[in-house]
Amino acid sequence: MNIFITTREGDSQTAALAAQGTLMEAIRDSGFDELMALCGGCCSCATCHVYLDEAFADKVPPIGEDEADMLDSSDHRRPNSRLSCQIVLSKALDGLRVTIAPED
Repeated sequence: MNIFITTREGDSQTAALAAQGTLMEAIRDSGFDELMALCGGCCSCATCHVYLDEAFADKVPPIGEDEADMLDSSDHRRPNSRLSCQIVLSKALDGLRVTIAPED
């Protein structure tokens, strides 16, 4: 599957990924160092904050309370903000476009 990732600087790259693990792991393992993911995917920080393409909003589970609380701490939260550690990859997400959110 392919995920299209836009960096904070606006550069777009395509990552060919297996449909397994989380979006955070896939972005990090694809060499995008600006996605810090300091908590390692425990939903206890917002350093894996991304903006999801709204066309895929119905293909991911709704935002949970813990994730919403973490995103509330970001000055850059938008309606399409998600923590990439909370998005489990599946074939339904093939073609997903994400932008790495600015660092807080």
